[in-house]
Amino acid sequence: MRDLTLLPKAHLHVHLESTVRPDTLAQIAAANGRPVPDSAPGAPFDGFRQFADHNALVRECLIRPEDFHRIAVEFCADEAAQGTRWAEVTFTAAAHGERLGDIEMPLEAVLAGLAEGGAAYGVECRVLLDHSRRRSVERARRTVELATRYAEDGVIGVGLAGEESYPLAPFAEVFAAAAGAGVHVVHHAGECEGPASVREAITTGRTERLGHGVRVLEDPDLTAEVRDRGIPLEVCPSSNVALGVVDGLAAHPLPRLIEAGLTVTLNTDIPSITGVTLSEEYARAGDAFGYDDAVLAGLARASIDASFAPEETKRALRQEVAAWLAAPAR
Repeated sequence: MRDLTLLPKAHLHVHLESTVRPDTLAQIAAANGRPVPDSAPGAPFDGFRQFADHNALVRECLIRPEDFHRIAVEFCADEAAQGTRWAEVTFTAAAHGERLGDIEMPLEAVLAGLAEGGAAYGVECRVLLDHSRRRSVERARRTVELATRYAEDGVIGVGLAGEESYPLAPFAEVFAAAAGAGVHVVHHAGECEGPASVREAITTGRTERLGHGVRVLEDPDLTAEVRDRGIPLEVCPSSNVALGVVDGLAAHPLPRLIEAGLTVTLNTDIPSITGVTLSEEYARAGDAFGYDDAVLAGLARASIDASFAPEETKRALRQEVAAWLAAPAR
């Protein structure tokens, strides 16, 4: 097998607040007088709510501009070490801004950190701003406003995340406006809830990709529609195991999603929590399902094709994937 850390990839589904290094989190928490969440990497959660509560404690540790700047720089370093060449990292900017009384500061600090880290480590980063389905429509509007205001600085899209049992419909007008303004729209769906959440994300939500989407197979007609429309899935196997979406990696529907002709990309979602890096995610898929380097290279190409990168960047990365596959295996 070739070195998967050298396989050029796009990383499309990863939450910045769930990439913080443990030592960094401990240092930031100490500096800000906050408790460090008690959860070892890889520990399973008893459902999505327990995970969300844990994640809230992590977010509350981030207070100063230097906190946000640091985790963004370190994100770039860690992604580059995994072969990521293009990253679309999700960040809950408006929630942080409201919590800290400065709506722009967290996003500006993150964008500055990504610019610095990207230049230093050779990875291009863009930002997707997410909004919890449990929170207000007004905050969702502020999220879209931030996306349009900082579009030239690296923000490329918006979308809903959080518990999928909360409907998307109340936000329809907000995301219609986002799409009309040329902002990409990507929603989480088909993770903890079934096909109805996927259909709502596609129709009402105007999503261009599906964050997770692994439960689409429960509806054959919807599966065919997603396939025929070429809507990519951002699949995060280790996260799905940690959050109890599937019983274990061997039970994950990844092979069936690919066999159904869907566009499938591999991602980590919450790597600081699962303890699984992006190259390890590829390796785990290869080991669990018997995928050789050609299949893994195909997944990397799918991530590049499904990204919002400029076409010139996509062409260059496709060539690099081909060169990786053409190199002799160890």
